[in-house]
Amino acid sequence: MDLDFFERLSKALAVQFGPNCEIAVHDLQSGDLEHTIAVIENGHVSHRKVGDGPSRVVLEALQEKDPNALADSAGYLMRTHDGRILRCTTVYIRDENGKPEGVFSINYDITEMLMAERAIASLLPQKDEKKTPDRIPLSVNDLLDDLIEQSVELVGKPVAMMNKEDKIRAIAFLNKAGAFLITRSGDKVSKYFGISKYTLYSYIDAKNTVQD
Repeated sequence: MDLDFFERLSKALAVQFGPNCEIAVHDLQSGDLEHTIAVIENGHVSHRKVGDGPSRVVLEALQEKDPNALADSAGYLMRTHDGRILRCTTVYIRDENGKPEGVFSINYDITEMLMAERAIASLLPQKDEKKTPDRIPLSVNDLLDDLIEQSVELVGKPVAMMNKEDKIRAIAFLNKAGAFLITRSGDKVSKYFGISKYTLYSYIDAKNTVQD
């Protein structure tokens, strides 16, 4: 695999499409499963760097016995740990025998586009839509996860883009829904929103000043 070529190609694409476009090249020839990223541009998108480990498609390539069974994928969606939505394309780099020797990935952060789409849609006439049924939780942990997801949907932003007022609003929703009746829910909510438990309690006390 000609890494020099892919480094130049990655830089060109990153400049062409801007800082929201991450380009990553995984090297499948090294045999080091924990450090497959050989090239990356705009790694802040997924918080990865050269030397980091594989993605799901890389693992699939490494374990697939029939290289012809691997197909390139374009336009699928992935979610980062901090809630950003990426539109992704993956292309396998193959040797002269057709065996994958690398993976070329384009990951474009469309989070702000989706937020703009929702904002525009809210100003346009809407057809009556039925509310999506809530998921039936299998445990209190599932229930807490569902409530946290609903609090994020209420605010309309991923946690990474929330300010203090947004987090207060989300936590006010959780408090009103009874989420903090669940054992150790405070620990999970604090970690999810990236705040201390002391800050969590101060946000709960501030709920009466927040309007849904």
